[in-house]
Amino acid sequence: MNTRLIPIPKIAIRTIAGGLLLMAFFTIMWSGIASANLPTTGQIADLVIFWGGALAFIGYAIYFFMSAKRFQTVMTETDKAEGKKMGKAYGIIFGLEGMLIPVAVFICLQLGKPELVLPAIALVVGLHFYPMARIFGRTIDYYVATWATLIAISTIILTIKQAVLPVPVLAVLGVGMAIATTIYGINMIRIGLGYLRS
Repeated sequence: MNTRLIPIPKIAIRTIAGGLLLMAFFTIMWSGIASANLPTTGQIADLVIFWGGALAFIGYAIYFFMSAKRFQTVMTETDKAEGKKMGKAYGIIFGLEGMLIPVAVFICLQLGKPELVLPAIALVVGLHFYPMARIFGRTIDYYVATWATLIAISTIILTIKQAVLPVPVLAVLGVGMAIATTIYGINMIRIGLGYLRS
C-alpha cells in the first residue's frame, strides 16, 4: 500500500490523540466529583453524558493513533523551530500549573478551608488555558478558560459565603469543569478529523 504524502505531519495527529486521552481522564475525574455529590437521577445523567463522552474520546484517540501511521514524518525547518518553541512554552505552562496546584491546596489548608481545595484547583486549571490560547493560537482556549475560571470563582464565593450547602457546590463545580473538558475534547476531534480529510 502506498503512503500518500500530505502536508500534515504525523506528530500533529498523535498530539491530538494524546490530548484526547488527557481530556478523557479529566472529564472522568470532574464527572466523578459531580456524581459523588448528585442525587441518583443526576448521577445517571452525569455518567451517560460525561463518561460516554470520555469513552468517545478514547475511541477517537485510538483511531487517530492508528491513522497517524499513514502520515509522513515531514516537517520544514521553520515548522520544527516553531514546534520546538511551542513545546517549550507548553512545558513551562504545564510546569507552572503543576507547581501552583500544590501551592493553592497548601494555602486552603493553612487557612482552615479544606472545602476550597477543589475550587482552587479548578481555578488554576481554568487560568492555565489563557496562555495556552496564546501559545497555540486557538480561540476556543479563551472560551474554555473563561468558563472554567468563572465556575471556579463562583464555587469559591458560594463556599465562602455558604450560600448553599457544600455538596451542591461540588456538584456544580464537577459538572461545570466536565463541560469544559468535554467541549475541549469535541474540538480536538473536530480538528483531528479535519487533518485526516486534508
